Amino acid sequence: MDKNQMHFEGYPTFRVAACDLNGQMRGKRLPAAQFDKLGEGSVRMPLSVLNVDIWGADIEGSPLVFETGDADGILLPTDHGPVPMPWLGSPAALVPMWMYRDNGEPFDGDPRHALATVVERYTARGWRIEAAAEMEFYLVDDSGDILTPPLNPSSGRPLHGQAILSIRQIDAFDAYFTELYEACEAMEIPAESAISEAGLGQFEVNLAHRDAMAAADDAFLFKALVRGLARKHGMAATFMAKPFAEDAGNGMHVHFSVLDRDGNNIFDNGGSKGTDLLLNAVAGCLACMAPSTLVFAPHGPSYDRIVPGAHAPFGACWAYENRTAAIRIPGGPARARRIEHRVSSGDNNPYLAMAMMLGAAMVGIEDGLTPPAPITGNAYALNLPGLEPDWASALARFEADPLVARILPAGLIRNYCATKRQEMLHLAEVPNDDRWKVYLESA
Repeated sequence: MDKNQMHFEGYPTFRVAACDLNGQMRGKRLPAAQFDKLGEGSVRMPLSVLNVDIWGADIEGSPLVFETGDADGILLPTDHGPVPMPWLGSPAALVPMWMYRDNGEPFDGDPRHALATVVERYTARGWRIEAAAEMEFYLVDDSGDILTPPLNPSSGRPLHGQAILSIRQIDAFDAYFTELYEACEAMEIPAESAISEAGLGQFEVNLAHRDAMAAADDAFLFKALVRGLARKHGMAATFMAKPFAEDAGNGMHVHFSVLDRDGNNIFDNGGSKGTDLLLNAVAGCLACMAPSTLVFAPHGPSYDRIVPGAHAPFGACWAYENRTAAIRIPGGPARARRIEHRVSSGDNNPYLAMAMMLGAAMVGIEDGLTPPAPITGNAYALNLPGLEPDWASALARFEADPLVARILPAGLIRNYCATKRQEMLHLAEVPNDDRWKVYLESA
């Protein structure tokens, strides 16, 4: 009996799901009897399903729809294996999948394949990426016409005041976090520390360093788990970039290092500066930062976070041990020297975000790029080359930039831009005060 079968036993139904371009699960519910046939390509789904907009609608004019007869692709299991779905009322398992064409080729519109292609560039050099994500989210009350912080479960009163790193506040939500950690263990998501963040009802959970693809899988599954368990506890959870105008935004910071065949960190020179390869990688991240804005800030409201005064990076710079910089080189033991990429908002697609970050670092290494001098002091007060300032300019830059074309397949770039263009058109028809309803649990 293989590992997947052992993890699956005892579930009367299961779900199969792949990740669409917005980071949402798309798939099917199946009876247990069909589990053994998954590896045979028995589950088919239109290729276009991974290229729908945030409302789940087909993209008008997409070549994946009418032009090709809305052809099917084949869903095959990833190497992650089935996991339980603890947020449901009845026992069920989830099998993460990814999309292939009928001829066996990976579907280039699947974001997980995009990350796999980037990872292969490191593998070709005999290198392995270790990565981890810091996941920020809000617990909220969405029962009214406006979004509000949740009631304190201990007192039954509204939350108030700044509570960053407050043990009292995180313990007020102990029932939720206890179940969250139990569920992470059952789903093999390596959750480490959890903290109360700066916003009212905002929290952060750090995930452990793993192989890059496993780290992206962890982030993808973690977002579904956090949202599902919140509903179970009478709340909602959101990774929206800026759910409250007056409060801190949600980010997804990614730490990564690169190990050679012998397990040595190629960024480690034995000191605090790091190797030339580290500097090359930093330079690549900076060069690709503005062109990648559409992935790091994928939705219209994402741009409320990357503005002056919002405590989120909006200028392309790097520094040693400085959290105001977009690219931070943390301190600590030299053997753990790594890059912390701090730009992406929490509403991203983890596979695309990591593909752009790691692909950018590889561009810097391949081209031998040299970064400018590291900054000191407050990055927010400096005149720096910035990210694209709005959704439209980010889309135009992403669509045409040659650096993006070196990282992502042409088909995915085309599909992603078509998706965002349609979302931009339809979101313009939604009143500003109602836009949170679009993105609350879909971002």
